[in-house]
Amino acid sequence: MDPPSTVAVAAADLEVERAWSVAAGVPDPEIPVVTLADLGILRSVSRRDGTIVVALTPTYTGCPATLAIRMDVEAALLAAGIADTRVEIVLSPAWSTDDITETGRRKLLAYGIAPPPSRDRAAAVACVRCGSRETTLISEFGSTPCKSLWRCVACREPFDVFKCL
Repeated sequence: MDPPSTVAVAAADLEVERAWSVAAGVPDPEIPVVTLADLGILRSVSRRDGTIVVALTPTYTGCPATLAIRMDVEAALLAAGIADTRVEIVLSPAWSTDDITETGRRKLLAYGIAPPPSRDRAAAVACVRCGSRETTLISEFGSTPCKSLWRCVACREPFDVFKCL
């Protein structure tokens, strides 16, 4: 069998890039203002034996949205005309809140969810409404399993915070 031509290899790379772009733009089903790329859930897109393989890492192993995310990526790729695909769930290395991009952090904050502090930042959580750092944890369990519920002492409003993982 002849090796693939330079044109064929370049076309294959463009399809992988296009698949990355499509998968990266898929919104999170629980927080639709952020994409899978914003959250750092999209790990890689590659070609294996002619198939486009998308690797995703859920925010935690038992995330109930994992199946929905997988199906949304598959549907987006198919709608973009990228048919020969496989979506894999990869658990190692584990996802961390440090994987959330700066763009994702800004989108979360604008949506009313406090992004978690990075491991190299101070642990104080700022209120998403007034910015005060006088906040307290109400419950380890927020509106979804990956968030906790906090309250601002200054404005007294409750708000979700992504749990540090």
